[in-house]
Amino acid sequence: MDTSRLAQSPLGQRSEGADHYEPDLLFPIARADTRAGYGWPQAPYGADIWNAYELSWLNAKGRPVVAMGRFTVPADSTHLIESKSLKLYLNSFSNERFEYAEIVQQRIRTDLSRACGKPVHIEILSVRPAFELSCAPLRGTCIDDQDIDFEPVKAHTPEALQVADRAPFVRETLVTELMKSNCPVTGQPDWASVQIQYAGPRLDHAGLLKYIVSLRESREFHELCVEKIYGEIMARCAPEELLVYARYTRRGGLDINPWRANTQPKDISQTRTLRQ
Repeated sequence: MDTSRLAQSPLGQRSEGADHYEPDLLFPIARADTRAGYGWPQAPYGADIWNAYELSWLNAKGRPVVAMGRFTVPADSTHLIESKSLKLYLNSFSNERFEYAEIVQQRIRTDLSRACGKPVHIEILSVRPAFELSCAPLRGTCIDDQDIDFEPVKAHTPEALQVADRAPFVRETLVTELMKSNCPVTGQPDWASVQIQYAGPRLDHAGLLKYIVSLRESREFHELCVEKIYGEIMARCAPEELLVYARYTRRGGLDINPWRANTQPKDISQTRTLRQ
């Protein structure tokens, strides 16, 4: 991954918040730069789903309004948004007056779509919905309790990915809570739950878990981690269908939940995990 441009981002630097709406706070990063040097297959379908828990502005009379936002960035957009810059950008709304929430929604849609190079879907959500928002683990068979030995993590090990001996064709959904990676700039840890849905030769569960654990010292953005998992499973195990979905714990009032697949899924769950 080419990290040269990241030195100009707000990550790891002292940043002053703006006291007025400021779209130029957004810091786009070319996806081509994050993928530089990697040769794994790219997924034809995918998106990065951001949840923003600290969104506020003033109504026409100056009273504060608080809300949540959900922003869905297509994986084939030319750019992704650096997370701290998105936080600073959203905070710049807090002292601005808007008559309607729809105006805020349209302003965010315009700014993020311009920065990402493709239309971004924007939802503004009430912090007091009429229905109860639940939390639940990702659906699937958890592979974390296998009684196997792990070597000290020094580098990620894609060779751990294997199909089981005499593997039949199966369709299953596997889940791990043990995903950890690290910010490529600050080195701060990022924690996630990962769901892997596939159809094809049966994956070796022990090897898959060893592979996930081997990513603990990786220094990459959330989006690239999911692309790496997708690409290396596809390259080494060749399932006919594959979807990789990660739900990361929040940082700075934001969580990022990327998914990548080789077929269009019917649904991507928006249920928060217990750690979110």
